Amino acid sequence: MTLPAPTTEALAFSAALSGHLVREIDAGGGWIGFDRFMDLALYAPAMGYYSGGAHKFGAAGDFVTAPELSPVFAQTLAAQVRQILALSSPQIIEVGAGSGQLAAHLLRELESRGVLPESYAILELSGELRARQRQVIAAQVPHLLSRVSWLERLPERFAGLVLANEVLDAMPVHLVVWNETGVAERGVTVKHGQFAWVDRPASGRLRERALALAAECALPPGYLSEVSLAAGAWVAEWAARLGCGALLLIDYGFPRREYYHPQRSAGTLMCHYRHHAHGEPFYLPGLQDITAHVDFTAIVESGCSAGLELLGYSTQSSFLLDCGLAAVLARTPSSDARRYLPLASAANKLVSPAEMGELFKVMALGKGIAEPLLGFASGDRSRTL
Repeated sequence: MTLPAPTTEALAFSAALSGHLVREIDAGGGWIGFDRFMDLALYAPAMGYYSGGAHKFGAAGDFVTAPELSPVFAQTLAAQVRQILALSSPQIIEVGAGSGQLAAHLLRELESRGVLPESYAILELSGELRARQRQVIAAQVPHLLSRVSWLERLPERFAGLVLANEVLDAMPVHLVVWNETGVAERGVTVKHGQFAWVDRPASGRLRERALALAAECALPPGYLSEVSLAAGAWVAEWAARLGCGALLLIDYGFPRREYYHPQRSAGTLMCHYRHHAHGEPFYLPGLQDITAHVDFTAIVESGCSAGLELLGYSTQSSFLLDCGLAAVLARTPSSDARRYLPLASAANKLVSPAEMGELFKVMALGKGIAEPLLGFASGDRSRTL
């Protein structure tokens, strides 16, 4: 694997986090589950990938999300946002707002449609990202900055829209190996000064979930994959707090039977560093993103068992088309090539099966929403869950 060389400063940053991880492993008796390793690598205060100061989003970062591609994503998404706010309450909480581009684009579009929310809160744990989000919003829609606030924890009660774009994939996951003799949890130790894998028998809730998955999906011996207990717990926490409203979850993943497909026997764990994707989570901790695809069946199970209703599940392509992507593109005359061609190119990436259109899914879970949501009008795949 050949990846871009980090700076001396970046190497020092990674070394500090590596030392923190080693101390955590020592405190755990020489072993920690991968979920704990991933949690610290991404979120350790002032040292983790998302809590440190590394530039993550856009061309200068490690990956590009849909809002970074073009305003057309938020402009199209606004149609669904408008409907949910009208059916619940004019409040938005965006979880993990990244660079702030989605918030800025969405606020501008909602203003143009005459349906600005009364408040737009951003739930963000990283102080560095909060500062960057504020700068982006202040630069692009300065007159709307007063409507935006930042949260460090989930509210006790909320009515309106909870928006999470590429949030679930960055929640810590357990690694599980299904063997002939039972179920093992893959964790991390230190050997000869390097991080290394060690398996231990799975226990508790993880073992129960893993055994249920093996029975449901007929997993063969030696099968390795992820189990995300954190994502389901997060959705259940929102269920306890949400009044009338909806969670709109946008991420890459599969229904369970596709996620745990026999041909996907090495799991979905993926790392992103300077626009290079690879599968080595021990590489330069703190300098790279670590993600896993989403088991959307587990998400809907957790949500519905906690009191939410499944309002729709679709591919990103179908969702955006149902929300009026073509009409958004038509605002710019195709004869104006300088403006139109970049928009058309971005739209193609958002909906093309070879790009983000099929891999990315959109799921809505809610309470008290009395009408069918327009984003799932023609392509709802809820039956596949």
